[in-house]
Amino acid sequence: MFVTPAYAEEAPPAAGAVHTETGAPNEGHHGGVFPPFDHTTYPSQLLWLVITFVIFYVAMQKIVIPRVGTILESRHDRIAQDIEEASRLKAEADAAVATYESELAAARAKANSIGATARDAAKAKAEEDRKTIEASLAEKLKAAEGRIAEIKAKAFGDVGAIAEETAGAVVEQLVGNVAGKADVASAVAAAAAKQEG
Repeated sequence: MFVTPAYAEEAPPAAGAVHTETGAPNEGHHGGVFPPFDHTTYPSQLLWLVITFVIFYVAMQKIVIPRVGTILESRHDRIAQDIEEASRLKAEADAAVATYESELAAARAKANSIGATARDAAKAKAEEDRKTIEASLAEKLKAAEGRIAEIKAKAFGDVGAIAEETAGAVVEQLVGNVAGKADVASAVAAAAAKQEG
C-alpha cells in the first residue's frame, strides 16, 4: 500500500476517537479496509440507503411524476388540438379548392357563352353587312342597267335615224329620186323587226 509522507508523519489517532468523515469510531485503520466495505458500518449504510430511497421515492411520486404527467398530458392535449386544427384547416382548404374549381368551371362556361354570343353577333353583323352591300350593289346594278337601257334605246333611236338617212341616201343614189321619209322609216322598222325575230 502506498503511503504519503504526510500521512506517515501523522500521529496515530487516540483510541476511542471518532473518525471525522464517516462518524464511525476510529480504532485505527482496521488494516486499511475501504469504509463502505467495512462490515461494522453496514447497519448505518443500510439505514441511510433506506432513508435516501424513501426520500427519493416520495419526491418522485409527489413531485416529479405529477409534473411529468402534467407535461405529458399538456403535450397530448396540444397534439390533439394541433391535429384537430390541421384537420379543420384541411377541410377549409378542400372547401376552398372545391369553390375555386366550381368558380373556374363557371368562369369557363361564361367565357364560352360570351364567345358564342360574340361569334353569333359577329356572324349576324357580317350577314347584315353582306345583305346591305348586296342591296347596294343590286341598286347600283339596277341603276347601271337603267342607264345602259337608256343609252341602248338612245343608240337604237339614233341607229334608226341614221339607218333611215342612210337608206334614203342609198335609194336616192340608186334610183335617183328622193324617197319619202315614211316609206324609208317603215322599211327600216321592218328590217329591224326581221333581224330581231
